[in-house]
Amino acid sequence: MDKQVVTLYIVRHGKTMLNTADRVQGWADSPLTQAGVEVAIALGKGLQIEKISFDAAYSSDSGRAIETAEIVLHESGHQDLAFIKNKQLREVNFGKYEGDLNATMWTHILDQLKIDSMEEVGNFGLSRIVDTIATLDETKQAENWEKVSLRVKESIDEIANKQAENGGGNVLIVTHGMTIGALLATIDPSNKARGLDNASVTKIEYAGGKFTVKSIGDMSYVEKGRLQVTV
Repeated sequence: MDKQVVTLYIVRHGKTMLNTADRVQGWADSPLTQAGVEVAIALGKGLQIEKISFDAAYSSDSGRAIETAEIVLHESGHQDLAFIKNKQLREVNFGKYEGDLNATMWTHILDQLKIDSMEEVGNFGLSRIVDTIATLDETKQAENWEKVSLRVKESIDEIANKQAENGGGNVLIVTHGMTIGALLATIDPSNKARGLDNASVTKIEYAGGKFTVKSIGDMSYVEKGRLQVTV
């Protein structure tokens, strides 16, 4: 493989208290639950089993992403690899819905879009969902699609280019579900990936100034790691 090739291992953080309570969690934050810690441990062990070596690592500056990154790096044998905390890798800001029940936010979204069920949401791209939330937020804190997609793509461009200049290699990035979705939709507007599992890996290759999606929401590393834990 060309040494200038950069492979991004983009991880959704482990399960948190607000995830467990089915509450909206964007810029709001909560710690990992025991299940969240365990899935991060399994991911780290799975990466080590597969002999994935990281040349650089980044995380969102949200506590749940930082905690996940620390665990994954430790369990994968990268205890000495310092990682960079990047505010641009945060989850979408959901404005007035932060900390509210997911059911409340989604009921309002369905009403605004004039649809009757979550199944119909799939007919709309992520950009439309994010913009709908921004429209519904009278506090004007929620981010619109232009703001989200721009900050996420700019941060990934910067990370990928920096690593390419350093000779390429593998980069761990711990971030958030809709952030990953925004990146995928920006790289490929036809992509409608949703519902990424906690600690899943989305792998994207960067070469010659172009991003190529290799896999989305891969849980195989976690599954391999769990097998080792239970042995």
